[in-house]
Amino acid sequence: MDRNIRTVEDVLRLLDGLFAPDADRWTGRGAAWWDGFYADRSRPVPFFVAKPDENLVAYLDRGLITAGGRALDLGCGPGRNTVHLAAHGFEVDAVDLSPAAVDWARERCRDEGIQATFHCGDAFALAGKELAGPYDLVYDSGCFHHLPPHRRVSYLALLDQVLASGGHFALTCFAAGEMGSELSDADFYREARLHGGLAYTDESLRRIFSDLTEVELRRMRDEPEGSEWFGEEFLWTALFRRESVR
Repeated sequence: MDRNIRTVEDVLRLLDGLFAPDADRWTGRGAAWWDGFYADRSRPVPFFVAKPDENLVAYLDRGLITAGGRALDLGCGPGRNTVHLAAHGFEVDAVDLSPAAVDWARERCRDEGIQATFHCGDAFALAGKELAGPYDLVYDSGCFHHLPPHRRVSYLALLDQVLASGGHFALTCFAAGEMGSELSDADFYREARLHGGLAYTDESLRRIFSDLTEVELRRMRDEPEGSEWFGEEFLWTALFRRESVR
């Protein structure tokens, strides 16, 4: 007889189990799945390019976020945005489940002659330990939409723990009507599949991150192949600020 649930984390792990093998996309077991994904660097995957997100470039150029300070790159992948942040004076902690992704990101930083600190593992487990805030910027390009609904609880707890007072949180995620599954939260549990990722509306993002102040929420601009920046219009870009505590 199994009667082991006594904490919120116990409940979250139980719900993780409903999505096996999809759970390997976000839990500590996910290294092997993502290593296979990153094994062939020549694959025509849009975010394999060595270009930063156009919205991140715009935030810095327009002064919506200030260069420098400490930044956390959640789900850094092959380090596109890690490189850009570090090149603009941020002290960057970059985290990813996949050793293959982290190795690639390290190589890109080394090739550019810049420094960043890399962490391989589950960001939820590392928060408050290796990922010791406060961070002036938490940046997520494509991690959030791979989480099942119940792990938004963990995600918001992570932000609450590591985001500095007055700091910014920015993300890109699948836009409803363009990319990702539009099943209701409840239907994901009925089907026990994530269908490659969750689509979001602008209203749903505002509701989920309602404890933060919206700075900008728009669709990512589509960037042509020859652009210096990464841009795909099937993504939302969102920038929020945590109000300063006096």
